[in-house]
Amino acid sequence: MAVIQFIDGINETVIPNIKLTRSRDGSTGTATFRFNNPDIIKPEMQEKGQIKGMYLIDEEGKLVTTDVNAKFINGKPQGIECTYVIKNPSEWDRFMRFMERYANNNNLSFTKA
Repeated sequence: MAVIQFIDGINETVIPNIKLTRSRDGSTGTATFRFNNPDIIKPEMQEKGQIKGMYLIDEEGKLVTTDVNAKFINGKPQGIECTYVIKNPSEWDRFMRFMERYANNNNLSFTKA
């Protein structure tokens, strides 16, 4: 089971668009998650708590980023964009294991640019 959460214990059901970049030597990279109208920005979620980060959770544990930004159109939240920075090859491998589990849980596929 692999899930994404913004508030502890509340799984995000909206599937993000995820863009991966990797350095030429393969040692570092970034993953940019774009959520269009995610559950977390709905009015009923306001009393659940504050967003302190994006948590990628699976059986191995938790990957965390605090680089979370809301996108607004006409003063209303429309989406969330998060960036997860991968600093070394072992972090890349760990992130890819999470993504494989998340993709399998949500029937996602990988498309090379």
